[in-house]
Amino acid sequence: YNPDMVELSRRLAREAGVADKATFVQGDMYEAEFSKATVLALFLLPGNLEQLKDKILALKPGTRMVLNTFTVDGWEPDESVRVEGDCTSWCQVLLHIVPAKVAGRWSGDGIDLVLNQDFQKVTGTIAAGGGAPAAIADSRLGGAEWTFTAAGAMYSARVDGSRIVGTSSIVATGRRQGWTVTKRPE
Repeated sequence: YNPDMVELSRRLAREAGVADKATFVQGDMYEAEFSKATVLALFLLPGNLEQLKDKILALKPGTRMVLNTFTVDGWEPDESVRVEGDCTSWCQVLLHIVPAKVAGRWSGDGIDLVLNQDFQKVTGTIAAGGGAPAAIADSRLGGAEWTFTAAGAMYSARVDGSRIVGTSSIVATGRRQGWTVTKRPE
């Protein structure tokens, strides 16, 4: 809302030589259109972040959000760094990476996935080759890139909307295999 802060931000961006890489807009952050943003740098209270959460999670998977001190309730940062030196307050920098949406049922190539999601944390089961479902472990969803282990195999994949394309590797033999699953209607 403050035009002086917007102008200060523009001036500092020019002085730093990054004015062509950043946009500063005066207005209501709740009404602002930022659906094409690839990076958000925010210093907001938790209540403000909660009101923006749905808009943030609707951004393209992999979009980075850098926060100072406060975060979205329940969303653990992908990285957290404490500023050292003479910093006495507001010294925590938090990086969140917008995760792809994977919750639900997926199937294809002899694989059935049943996934639950809490931000970048993914749990669930995988049944491969007609076998019994196995619990997913060591799951890591960073934007659209997903890795996990299950039943003696390591999986890596890329989420692309309603498709997940990946490879699996059997730990004991090293045998690799490609796979693709699509989201099943609920």
